[in-house]
Amino acid sequence: MKKEKNYTRRKTSFIARLKNMSAADMIYQAFIYTIVTTFALLCLYPIVYVIAISITPYADYLDNPLRLIPKTIDLSAYNKLLHLPLIYSGYRVTIIITVTGTVLNILLMCLTAYPLTKKDLKGRNTLLALITFTMFFNGGLIPNFYIIRSLHLYDTLWALILPGCLGAYNLILMKNFMSAIPASLEESAYLDGANEFQVLWKIIVPLSKPAIATFVIFHVVSQWNSYFNAIIYTSKRSLWPLMLVLREMVVDDGMALANQSSAADAAMVNTYTLKMATIIVCVLPILCIYPFMQRYFTKGLLVGSVKG
Repeated sequence: MKKEKNYTRRKTSFIARLKNMSAADMIYQAFIYTIVTTFALLCLYPIVYVIAISITPYADYLDNPLRLIPKTIDLSAYNKLLHLPLIYSGYRVTIIITVTGTVLNILLMCLTAYPLTKKDLKGRNTLLALITFTMFFNGGLIPNFYIIRSLHLYDTLWALILPGCLGAYNLILMKNFMSAIPASLEESAYLDGANEFQVLWKIIVPLSKPAIATFVIFHVVSQWNSYFNAIIYTSKRSLWPLMLVLREMVVDDGMALANQSSAADAAMVNTYTLKMATIIVCVLPILCIYPFMQRYFTKGLLVGSVKG
């Protein structure tokens, strides 16, 4: 009932706004909606196109490469993917590094950003300067590789998780967001007997949910799409994340994956169609999760806009 009332109220207010609009305003609104709709369709077209190719027989694709609605639906490419062990191991590795990396990233970011909001913290400016320094200067690929080797993390999942656990840029944005929270809330909690950790987890973190949700999205997408660290820090195919499997498919035209199945199955599915099906399988989880997190974007996009 509440949803129906809210929908009726929004519909009534929309109709009222239309009645109060002049002809010039209505033309302007129609122009804006047309531009936005066109842009949305242009963004949607590549996804629809890849899906169409992945379920279209290769012979039909050659007849009309731009067809978006296949005449015949062929799921043999997806059936082939379900029989490839590398896809399953890639999903397992990607889910582990994404979930573990995101949890560690948010935990470390909150534990680091909150103390930096305290202006009476000794060495605060020095710490901020050192953190900012890492945004512009990095040790480089070879030193990072030797660090991973010296810590005995080579050919382990931790080599794919730990290097990206805490980013300086996101840390500074989170620190600025927490700095904008009124200090009176913390003072009242201290008067009630709360300690620093209780203030952080019961007051600061709940009020920082829009920022945290935004960073969760950014880190999940970044971890899900990562593949370069796996190239550098692993030598076992069993540790390949999903995007490295996709890269192998795209660069090698699917031969690396096709060789894992029988020659008869490889002959039935064209590598181009298999490549498109692999793209859909790799990006589908992100496409499903992303819309549910968008309600946090209104506040989340303003993270760091207030100086701390």
